[in-house]
Amino acid sequence: MKFCKTYQQYMQGQEKKLPGLGFKKLKKILKKCRSDLQCHDGIDGALDNHTCPDHCPVCDGTFFPALLKGMSEVVGCFNERAQKLLELHLASGFRKYLMWFKGKLQKNHVALTQEGKDLVNYALINAIAIRKILKKYDKVHYSKQGQAFKSQAQSMHIEILKSPWLCELMAFHINLRESKINSRNAPALFDACNLTFNDGKPSLTCELFDSVKVDIDLTCSICLDTVFDPVSLTCGHIFCYMCACSSASVSIVDGLKAAEPKGKCPLCREAGVYEGAVRLDELCILLSRSCNEYWEERLQTERVERMRLIKEYWDNQTRALIGI
Repeated sequence: MKFCKTYQQYMQGQEKKLPGLGFKKLKKILKKCRSDLQCHDGIDGALDNHTCPDHCPVCDGTFFPALLKGMSEVVGCFNERAQKLLELHLASGFRKYLMWFKGKLQKNHVALTQEGKDLVNYALINAIAIRKILKKYDKVHYSKQGQAFKSQAQSMHIEILKSPWLCELMAFHINLRESKINSRNAPALFDACNLTFNDGKPSLTCELFDSVKVDIDLTCSICLDTVFDPVSLTCGHIFCYMCACSSASVSIVDGLKAAEPKGKCPLCREAGVYEGAVRLDELCILLSRSCNEYWEERLQTERVERMRLIKEYWDNQTRALIGI
């Protein structure tokens, strides 16, 4: 079965109507562009040596804007639903009671896992659709503009495989899989999703269908150790929370929201990455269970360092207040 038909059947089979990429519409745009080029150059001579002009009205004016709109809607929907799902899973105490009272906690672990599986499938099939349509674009136009568009999408934070919520869902699955509550009843979320260690360095890996592979490095590039209290910047890179605060030149009291709007990622140097940073709570739970000895040592060290930084912060605030 052709992917276009598979994609359409998948999107139509969803219980809740979800935004899609408009794969069929994008294919029609490319078909029209190819027909226009053939009419322009002559059907027999053809497209063998023809490339898309720098300002193709079909591609620049229709194809890429439509693709951009679809990608934004898909990743926005995925992030929003994943965030709500994980809030349900992590809710505790009064917050859990409040959510139960509002009718949001009617799902058990099996239902939560199934919803997580559905969300990941939604993300993956759209990631495959994006890859295929950009590949087709390059094939039609004999160019590499389709591949270049991927970099643009990543800088706009609409590359779904780079979403921090996908990382959280992967950690969520492993946490449920290893919990006693989930061991017998819940369906598998990823068959090949694992926390792996290579020379002591952890990474979150998942081998997915249609050659899609997710491999997330969990080593902080600032302290060069396993990320502790991990946070993902909007560029997709993961750091320890204290390392990220240090890099952004803000105190842990003020947090990353106090970072300069144009603050750059210490790894890729992309600007404006701190404001939408996401604390990775599920990943934090996973690492604390899997690296217990390291986590306890780091916890003690961090506690002492945080107390020192907090004391230093308030000492400075007091001096500033009394004019010393």
